[in-house]
Amino acid sequence: MAHEYPRSSGFEQSYRCYPVSFIDKQHLEKGDKIIMPPSALDRLASMQVDYPMLFELNNSSAGRVTHCGVLEFVADEGLIYIPYWMMENMLLQEGDIVQVKNKSLVKGTYVKLQPHTKDFLDISNPKAILETTLRSYSCLTTGDTIMVPYNNKKYYINIVEAKPSSAVSIIETDCEVDFAPPLDYVEPEKPASSTLAKKRPQEAEEDQVQKVARFNPFTGSARRLDGKPSTESVAPVIKPHQLESENGTKDTKPSTSASHQRSGKLVFGSNSNQATKETPKVVAKKQETSEKAPKKQETSEKAQEEKETKFQAFTGKKYSLKG
Repeated sequence: MAHEYPRSSGFEQSYRCYPVSFIDKQHLEKGDKIIMPPSALDRLASMQVDYPMLFELNNSSAGRVTHCGVLEFVADEGLIYIPYWMMENMLLQEGDIVQVKNKSLVKGTYVKLQPHTKDFLDISNPKAILETTLRSYSCLTTGDTIMVPYNNKKYYINIVEAKPSSAVSIIETDCEVDFAPPLDYVEPEKPASSTLAKKRPQEAEEDQVQKVARFNPFTGSARRLDGKPSTESVAPVIKPHQLESENGTKDTKPSTSASHQRSGKLVFGSNSNQATKETPKVVAKKQETSEKAPKKQETSEKAQEEKETKFQAFTGKKYSLKG
């Protein structure tokens, strides 16, 4: 008659731990499976344990606890091999003592994860990558940090919350997954108030208008090249309506002289002094000679026409090279 062990009895043993890379099983770094010695299998087979077998790893010196599954029973006696990321979570060094105890865990219904970096969220479909990775895991424990390899890069993710217990089994179960903001996520700064944003363009426009208004070219006191002091800085401009009031007709010469000065040419020496010091007497003389001006203009125009008629290009006798 077979002896039945009570359900409260379980497996508990202390082992020295080493990374799985020591036995050339680096592919186990992608999950939470450990390698145990054959003697552990003999003891577990004689006990009444739940399948799949799940274990609790406890580092009493650091107060760290996590959970895992088992892949094989081929380790040397007194040793176990576990993924290196689990050793980091439990603050274990190579050869440290860890307590192993079989554990029954409820199936998880909800898990909240928090990536260490926001680069993980930049992946085209992070949930699909995570779902594929978690197929290699047997259980999740709140407070643990799992490693997700993708595109030759390792992404570390914290287990922030798990329901209905702090440690849950994710084997053959539908589990809802939620993401918390990454650890390096920084909220964007709020933009400045709209009133300040509106005032700044207006102030810039006002400054531009002031700069345009302040720009006055060719300002300042006039200086003569001969060293004599100039009495006037700006040449007087004779307005047409003033001449009309005196003569009743427009004078052509003042307008031409004014147009020459308005054209922007600079006049140096005595000419500038004469132009700037026109007196009413000079204007009166110009009015007296205004009647003679049309005649002189006519004669000058005739002389110009004669010169133009005299100039004929390509005129003369025609010669041939043939003779």
